[in-house]
Amino acid sequence: MDKRLTFNEDAANYDKWRPAYCAELFRDIIAYSRIGQGGKAIEIGIGTGQATRPFLETGCELAAIELGADLAEYSQLKFREHKNFRVHNTTFEEFTGPDDSVDLIYSATAFHWIPEDVGYPKVRELLKKGGTLALFWNRPFAAREDDELHQLIQRIYQQYRPSNTKLIEHDTDRYNTISQNLHTYGFRDVQLKLYHLTRSFSSADYIALLNTYSDHRSMPSAIKEPFEEEIRAAIMKSGDVLTIYDTIDLHLGRK
Repeated sequence: MDKRLTFNEDAANYDKWRPAYCAELFRDIIAYSRIGQGGKAIEIGIGTGQATRPFLETGCELAAIELGADLAEYSQLKFREHKNFRVHNTTFEEFTGPDDSVDLIYSATAFHWIPEDVGYPKVRELLKKGGTLALFWNRPFAAREDDELHQLIQRIYQQYRPSNTKLIEHDTDRYNTISQNLHTYGFRDVQLKLYHLTRSFSSADYIALLNTYSDHRSMPSAIKEPFEEEIRAAIMKSGDVLTIYDTIDLHLGRK
């Protein structure tokens, strides 16, 4: 199964546990793009709408794109009071719209699912001259060298999901790659902004959060069940509280 469709399996759990984004980020995008009443916007990969309401409240006409049929239906119902909102149950690759017609295209922790050589050129085709592309990702980070619980959780991950990839909280190489992509595909006034948040979870809540991620949902049950049990036990032994440190990176560019 396409990993993108794992998000579609439990829309209510996804909506409850996936993090929202900070108000400052939305203010920065709205100020940069000058989106408002009469403007047109597209959201790529709405999920259950963690990044949707602030744009709807500007009065712009918002078309959301969502591959998962259940997620699309959930979001259409969630924002049903907004007449300026419509969900398209399709992929961005298959979405059609008139060229040079959109003021803002944005994507919250979803644009990485689209091949670069497809996504960036298509965004440019859809955007008006001077239109804005805003790409942002929330990256939860649990590791802290001086925190025994976080180090234990990292060891559990390595036991059940071994990886040679070192987790980097402030991944400047990745930031630079996205900025370079924006330049390469013809965007100007490129900007990077970072935001930092913290969240606290009980063991049960953290397991529920893990089940909103495609790589976790796709784990074989023979691995997934003991992995979750060890994570749960580790958090319980530490007072049943785990702190997650979020870094949100926002990338802005103008056609």
